[in-house]
Amino acid sequence: MDTISTIYTYYLQAGQKICTDTRKAEKGALFFALRGPNFNANELAQKALDLGCSCAIIDDANFKTSEKTILVEDSLKTLQAIANHHRKQLSIPVLGITGSNGKTTSKELINAVLSKKFKTLATEGNLNNHIGVTLTLLSITKEHEFAIIEMGANHQGEINDLSEIAEPDFGIITNIGKAHLEGFGGIEGVKKGKSELYKYIAKKKGKIFLHGDDDVLQDLSKDNDKITYGTKKLYDVVGKIKPEAEKVQFAWRTRYTAPELQKAEFIPTNIVGIYNYYNLLCAACVGNYFKVEEKDINDALSNYEPSNNRSQLHKTEKNTLILDYYNANPTSMRAAIENFANINTENKMLILGDMLELGEESIQEHEAIIALLKEKNLNNHLLVVPIFHSIQTEKSFVDSDKAQEYLQSNPSKDKTILIKGSRGIKLEKVLPVL
Repeated sequence: MDTISTIYTYYLQAGQKICTDTRKAEKGALFFALRGPNFNANELAQKALDLGCSCAIIDDANFKTSEKTILVEDSLKTLQAIANHHRKQLSIPVLGITGSNGKTTSKELINAVLSKKFKTLATEGNLNNHIGVTLTLLSITKEHEFAIIEMGANHQGEINDLSEIAEPDFGIITNIGKAHLEGFGGIEGVKKGKSELYKYIAKKKGKIFLHGDDDVLQDLSKDNDKITYGTKKLYDVVGKIKPEAEKVQFAWRTRYTAPELQKAEFIPTNIVGIYNYYNLLCAACVGNYFKVEEKDINDALSNYEPSNNRSQLHKTEKNTLILDYYNANPTSMRAAIENFANINTENKMLILGDMLELGEESIQEHEAIIALLKEKNLNNHLLVVPIFHSIQTEKSFVDSDKAQEYLQSNPSKDKTILIKGSRGIKLEKVLPVL
C-alpha cells in the first residue's frame, strides 16, 4: 500500500478528522504539519500527538519522534493528494465557483437554494485557498449529496491547481474584474487566471452556469457546455429587477415561461446592492437546473440573511449603514458607489478605505474612484488610509483610528452611510461612533 493510501486509511479510521492547528486539536485526528512564511508546524508535531492526535504527518526528519510521525516529502502536497483521492471516491455533484466579486455571496445563496433539496456541504466563510479548498473536500462525508467549493486566487495557475484537486463537475465564474491586479499581472492576467475553471470544466466535459449578459464571460466560455442566466429571453433562466428598491427585489422565469416574466411578482430579499442581482439570478438558475421547486428557490433567496459585512443593511440608533467592507477592488468599489448614488435618500455619506493588491495601477485606480465620487456628486465622504490620503488630503485619514476620532468629534445622525474598503483597512473601527 502506498503512502497516500495508507494515510487515507488512517483518515477514515479517524472519522475524517483533520487538524492543521494544535489549538484546534481533536482526539484521534490526523495532524498535518504545514509550513508558512512565519511558522513551521513540524515543530508542533509532538505537541499534537500529546494533545491526542492519532498521528502526525511531517516533512522534516528532525521531528520524527515515533512511529506515530509519518515522514513525507511535502506535508501540504500530501494533504492535497489525500483530498483529491477522497474526491475520487465521491459520486455526488461538485460545483466549483470563482470570480473577482460576489463568489462568496453566490456560494452562500446557491447553498441556501440547494439545501432545500439536498444535504449540501459548502465552503465555510471564504476558506477558498489551497488549504481551505483541501480541507473543505476532506470534510465531505457519505451523508452529503452535493458539494459547493469556492475557489479564490491571486495569481495565474492557482484556479487550475485547485480544480485539479477538487475536480468540479460544474463551474461558475461570477465575473472578472480588477482584483489582485498585482499578483495576476493586470486585467488580462485576471481573465486568464479565472478562466482556468472554464478550461478545466471543458476538459472534464462538465457544464458551466454562465452569466450571459457578461460579454467577457461569453467570450471565454466558447468551448463550454453551458446553462445560461441573464436578461435575454433565450437564456435558460431570465430575470428582471426592481431598481428603486432599498433591498434587491427581482423576479425570474425559465426560458419556457419567459413570456410570464412581465407579470411575475418580485421576490423581496435582505440583500443591498443592485450588483447582487446576478448573484441571486445565478442561484435561481442553479436551483432550477437541479430541479429544486420554484417556491423553495424563492423562499431560500427571500430569507437569506447576508453576513460577514457583505452587502448588509444595518440600522443603528443614529444612522442607516450599508456594510460592505469585507473586501474591495476597483470593480466592486465602482459598483457599490454607483448603486449608492441611485438610492433614493437625501442625507448620504460614504466612508471608503483603500483597495489593496493593485500594484502599479493602484494610484490610477484610486484617482478614478475619487473622480467617480465627483461625477455622482457624492461630496460627503471620508477616505481612509495612505493611498487615498496621498491623493486627497481633505477629509481623508491615514488609518481607521484617525477616522474614528474625527467621527467622534463630528457625529453623524440620520444619515445613510456606505462603508466600503479592503478588509485590511479595518473599517469596522468606525462602527461604534455611527
